[in-house]
Amino acid sequence: MKCPFCGHAETLVVDSRTGEDGNFVRRRRRCEKCDRRFTTYERAELAMPTVVKRNGSRNEYDPQKLQASLRLALRKRPVSTDQIDQVVHRIEESLLTSGEREVSTEKIGSLVMQELNKLDKVAYVRFASVYKSFEDIGEFVQAIKEMQKPLRKRDG
Repeated sequence: MKCPFCGHAETLVVDSRTGEDGNFVRRRRRCEKCDRRFTTYERAELAMPTVVKRNGSRNEYDPQKLQASLRLALRKRPVSTDQIDQVVHRIEESLLTSGEREVSTEKIGSLVMQELNKLDKVAYVRFASVYKSFEDIGEFVQAIKEMQKPLRKRDG
């Protein structure tokens, strides 16, 4: 670590402490040349993948967009804010651990549908109707059949 006072490249770590929340390490350092002390903070840097839309354009991942679409699908449903936050967290964790630098909106939509299928069936159908751009009632019926497949496997 370069000394911020004299620019010397050699510094010694005098003390290291983990932050109260465990999300960073605070280090006290001393410059070997000018003997001045300074503090550095070390944090993990996690970058969400870039979102590739259907038209090919690319945008930064926006957690507010994900939350807004979940809230819309779950509007007037018996699902708490904490449950929505947990769904967002699981989806974000899945995106981070995928190792992908880019992710399609289809992939995100698929993750949302998986979560909604477990959380609230009505919200699942609401989201699917927009996400899959249903044109007729037959497509709704097909989505409901798809949603019920895992139930039949468990019951049988």
